[in-house]
Amino acid sequence: MPRPSIPILSGDRIREVALGIIDRDGLDGLSMRKLATELGVRAPSLYGHVATKDDLLHEIAAEVLEEVDVSGFEDGNWRRGLVVSARSYRAALSQHPNIVPFLAYGPAGRDASLRRLDVMHGALVDAGWPRRHATMIAASLMYLVFGAALSTFSSGFSTDASVYQGRYPHLDKAHLLSTVAEELDRDSFELALRAFVEGLELLRVSPDLEVRE
Repeated sequence: MPRPSIPILSGDRIREVALGIIDRDGLDGLSMRKLATELGVRAPSLYGHVATKDDLLHEIAAEVLEEVDVSGFEDGNWRRGLVVSARSYRAALSQHPNIVPFLAYGPAGRDASLRRLDVMHGALVDAGWPRRHATMIAASLMYLVFGAALSTFSSGFSTDASVYQGRYPHLDKAHLLSTVAEELDRDSFELALRAFVEGLELLRVSPDLEVRE
């Protein structure tokens, strides 16, 4: 009699299926039991590859964020570095929106995330920003990116024109916003990013820039 076929587990396969569950069912929809079932194994089999669900989430997060590009900082142009990293960050998050709340807690102990943050912080300091401001700039960029990833302004409007007409005279076209939500959300992000970077440039040359380490 041939032996029963036993699925071959690997870290890559476990992370792939787990991310698929998160994409489909959300963060709360992932459990080690459900993951094992979808992999065709028993839950204890997973623990030879990953110690806890939280560890697994950090590994998945690291893979999702592999697309974040900090190469723009390499030539010393901190403005370009911020723009390139912000755009690539938003693009990475948009592929897997259900894991964004987990990522929003920060880089934690993820080595790849900390290395990217180290590149950004170092480039800002090398460009003349005080260390405190470099930290705040990195934090502000995350607020901008995660704010864009966690919500959609345009899709939140009703398509029923009567909701707005006669009551909100300046929102007489609001019922059309959801039909161009993707474009408008993208362009709104670009507007905010441009204002952020150009505002920083003005702050950088301001005599009132407070230098605090």
